[in-house]
Amino acid sequence: MTLKQLEAFYWAAICKNFAIAANRLNISVSSLSKRIGELETSLGAQLFNRSARTATLTPLGDHLLPHAKELLRGADLFMQQAGTHLNYSGRCCFGVGELTSWTWMPQFIEAIQRDHPDLRVEPFADVGHLVEDKLEEGELDFAIIGGPSSRPAIASSTIGQVEFSWVGTPRALGRRGPALPAQLSELTLVTLPHNSGVIRILDEWLTSNRLAPGRTLSCNSWGAVAGIIRQGLGVGFLPSAWAQLLCQRGEMVLLAEFPPLTPLQYCFEWRRDDTRPMLESMRKLAVETIDFHAPSCML
Repeated sequence: MTLKQLEAFYWAAICKNFAIAANRLNISVSSLSKRIGELETSLGAQLFNRSARTATLTPLGDHLLPHAKELLRGADLFMQQAGTHLNYSGRCCFGVGELTSWTWMPQFIEAIQRDHPDLRVEPFADVGHLVEDKLEEGELDFAIIGGPSSRPAIASSTIGQVEFSWVGTPRALGRRGPALPAQLSELTLVTLPHNSGVIRILDEWLTSNRLAPGRTLSCNSWGAVAGIIRQGLGVGFLPSAWAQLLCQRGEMVLLAEFPPLTPLQYCFEWRRDDTRPMLESMRKLAVETIDFHAPSCML
């Protein structure tokens, strides 16, 4: 039995399919199957039932999975004890929301490469629910999105928050005076789609202020939302750093009469069954570098 065989078994067991597991280990599906087959030969029993379209764990495989996880965790801890600083290697696949990718993700990647130069970083940016899908299916090691997660299989740790400001343009408001919250029913609200994390705080804001927009225009990109508001097609809210920058340029105005939104908590998320020490190292680096105040260079 080798660590490579255990890794093949572990990832094949927790990922949605063998193709995803092989990709995580940067090997071919045939190499993954070979390592699992070698492990099964050494045990004298099957770990996967391959009779169905998708391989599933046998009762023995299900029984041995927690032990394989502990052995792999022990190997990581052993390497940690071998030196004062562990340099991780291999692949690190993580997911973020668009807001993170436009602000502090480059600094986060730089910190990872500084501390773990042999680790190949592969970020994935998309809306929160798609990032969580990939995390739950085993394609990602961790995710950093607006949370916390409501999925039972995913654990969350709050690492920071982002504040938002209401903005619009004179064209969208149709008047020169200050816009009042009660006038929202006469305006178009530009925002992200219903499966975005910010919709939670928007729904809370609308409920607490007993308001409803006259019309909603949604898009799954913060950059597109900013562009639509800037064009005068509606009002909405943007990360405060972006809003301040655009208002300083004279491209938008702050809707100062609108009550503030509750800040959105951002979380470091991982699978509950994944106890690798690397994840805690990545969480600490995320805490050190998170900064939503950095305005996007794309605005």
